[in-house]
Amino acid sequence: MGEVRRKTWLGAGLALAGLLAVNACWAQEGATPPPQQNEQRPIVSQDRIGGDQTPTPAPVPASSVPAVPGEEPNRRAADGQRHGLPVETYGIAPGTKFLVALDESLGTKDAQDRSAFRVRTLEPLEAGSGIYLPSGAEIQGHIGHVESAGTTGRAKLWLTFDEIQTKFGRLPIVAEVVAVPGDHTVRCPAKQEGLIETRSSTQQDAAEAAAQAAALGAVKGVKDKNAKEAAEAAAMAALLAYIAESGRGHELQLAKGTKLELELERPLYLVKE
Repeated sequence: MGEVRRKTWLGAGLALAGLLAVNACWAQEGATPPPQQNEQRPIVSQDRIGGDQTPTPAPVPASSVPAVPGEEPNRRAADGQRHGLPVETYGIAPGTKFLVALDESLGTKDAQDRSAFRVRTLEPLEAGSGIYLPSGAEIQGHIGHVESAGTTGRAKLWLTFDEIQTKFGRLPIVAEVVAVPGDHTVRCPAKQEGLIETRSSTQQDAAEAAAQAAALGAVKGVKDKNAKEAAEAAAMAALLAYIAESGRGHELQLAKGTKLELELERPLYLVKE
């Protein structure tokens, strides 16, 4: 047993002596002894196998939508494709108002229920991230209902808009007329979707005409201080004026090129799925 221990200590001593000798050699040559290597960590592969482990690509920014030559920076005309963007990016919000112009004349005298008509946009429709639909897009619609002045005393026209034609196809549109800029003879009552009507009815016009005629007819009797004559003259003048005015009627007529202001009722997505 003692012999074994002696050999062990002898081996350790020889190893230490060898190490000291190596260090001495390095010192004589002016070099730095190589550092002792630490225990290396295992190399772990970063590759992931399997479809579920594939990282999801980041969304494509709006600036990645192909530009059209001549367009302003950060503004892109919609081409019907999503280009990796969410569909909401291409949505024109409800409540958006824009101007259109009639491609043909419309009126309560000749129009019929379900008759088709067309308008064209006069300004771009803006979506998100600078994406827009250029002006000049055609919108097709139909007349929902017509009421002539002779029937109800106030001419009325209901317009319904169905589709908008773009360079990449037709899209459904839900919008209503909210104003007729520049035309003071018609109005669009609130809370009556798509309705355009004349501002005054034939009965109102007739009543106003009768009142004016009655006042003029009574002038002679008042001057002569004859109350009976004044009353009779006023009544006759009012009757004649009412008959003449009520028989005339005022039909609603919108000429070709008339501007209409529309308001979107639902989102309009500039994407052709």
